[in-house]
Amino acid sequence: MSYQTIVCEKRQQTAWIFLNRPEEMNSLSIILVNEFLQVLNEVEQDETIRVIVLSGKGKTFCAGADLKELLVNLDQKSEGQKGILDIAGNIFERLNILSKPLIAALNRITLAGGLELAMTADIIIASDKAKIGDVHSNFGVLLGGGGAVRLSRIIGVNRAKYLLFTGDFITAQEMKDYGLVQKVTPADELEGVVQELADKLSAKSPLVLKEMKKLVRDGLEQPLDIALRQELLALKNHTRSHDFQEGLSAFAEKRIPNYKGF
Repeated sequence: MSYQTIVCEKRQQTAWIFLNRPEEMNSLSIILVNEFLQVLNEVEQDETIRVIVLSGKGKTFCAGADLKELLVNLDQKSEGQKGILDIAGNIFERLNILSKPLIAALNRITLAGGLELAMTADIIIASDKAKIGDVHSNFGVLLGGGGAVRLSRIIGVNRAKYLLFTGDFITAQEMKDYGLVQKVTPADELEGVVQELADKLSAKSPLVLKEMKKLVRDGLEQPLDIALRQELLALKNHTRSHDFQEGLSAFAEKRIPNYKGF
């Protein structure tokens, strides 16, 4: 299926989703968000896809919400009608519960809502030309996609407040030093490096990766003793799965496992 603002390519067992409004810095418009939701639902349901990569076309990963459209939308939105902020919120809610591994490939400029999008990913790989920051304060706008909450948890409260308050950009390497970015690679090698990682993850049990995502997410929101009990219970339940038996059998037989995801 073709889209106006999204490019989706299947590479091996990986779905590459590109935001495709380069002339508008891949900013989030109503059309883009609706198409993005549709693509996410499609790749989530496709059992042949095991990993999802999110990136941007052109010189931007994503610059956040389309502020021009936001201003017009707020002026014209009728009572009870969903606006761009409501629809954009649906994207973050969907990404928060995505069951498949999500890699954010930051090609270049990553700002505001673009940074919020990146932080929903399980792994962030950035090109050495990427510039990353939050510019909400530069336009008198508050964050709404989890930026303040996630950023402070990932890089620390004071670093997060500095970036949020100043609206400054920093390099991908600085964000790696802060713990947000897991790897920085030359710009012309970004897609190859990300695909290599995606292939590595695709060879794992999709059931295990799905449950690991859930355990990490739930564990952050639970007291330690409850989270630990949940983890042990998940392991006990997992021992009844095909992938558990297949993984141990393949190890014993010295062969490559054939995971099914159940």
